[in-house]
Amino acid sequence: MTDLPGPVPRRGLLIILSSPSGAGKTTLTRRLRDWDPSISFSVSATTRPPRMGEVDGTDYHFLSEADFKSRVTNSEMLEHAHVFGNFYGSPKGPVQASIEAGRDVLFDVDWQGAQQIKNSSLGQHVLSVFFLPPSITELHRRLVSRGQDDETTIAKRMQKSWDEISHWDAYDYVLINDDLDETERRLISIVTAERLRRTQQPGLTDHVRKLQSEFEETR
Repeated sequence: MTDLPGPVPRRGLLIILSSPSGAGKTTLTRRLRDWDPSISFSVSATTRPPRMGEVDGTDYHFLSEADFKSRVTNSEMLEHAHVFGNFYGSPKGPVQASIEAGRDVLFDVDWQGAQQIKNSSLGQHVLSVFFLPPSITELHRRLVSRGQDDETTIAKRMQKSWDEISHWDAYDYVLINDDLDETERRLISIVTAERLRRTQQPGLTDHVRKLQSEFEETR
C-alpha cells in the first residue's frame, strides 16, 4: 500500500496506537506496517546511555540531559517523560519533516504522551486509536498464554492495564479487539479515511481556487 492516488498531495498522519498489555497493539501495529511499509516509527530521544548494539538515530537519539532539557524548553519535543531516572521524548523536527512529505509516523506512547502530542503544534494531524480487549478474563488469558511472566508480574500488568483502559475516552477511535482480522480491517479503514481529512490535503485550497477561476471563465 502506498500513498493515496489523486491530484491533491496529502500531509502525513501522526498515528498513535495504544492498548493495555495483551490487547493486541503490537500485532496490529505490525499488520498496519505490512499493509503500508511506508509508515515509519518515530525515533525517540533519551538521556540514558546506549546499550550494546544500539545505534544513535536508529534505535534512539541519545542526548545529554542538558541538551534534552534545552529542546523541551524550545518546544522541540512533541512529548516527554521522566522514567526511572532518565528522560524520554519524541523530537518534533523529524516528525514534521515526515508529515510534510506525506509520510505517516507511528508513535509508541502511553495516554499521557498521546495527550501531549495532541496538544502540540502538530496536534491537528494526530490520529489516535485505542484497542480494548473483549473482556478482562480474555485479557488475563492472553497474558498467561504468552508464558513470559510469573503470576506476580501478570498481576501488576493487569493492574496497570486497568489504569490504561480508564483513559479510553481520550482517543479519537476505540476498537474492541475481539477478532484480530476484523480489527485490522477496521484500523486500515480508519487510516484510509483519515488520510482524506481536509487538514491532511494542503492542495485543496489551490484546487478550489482553480475551480472558481474555471467557473468564472465559463460565465
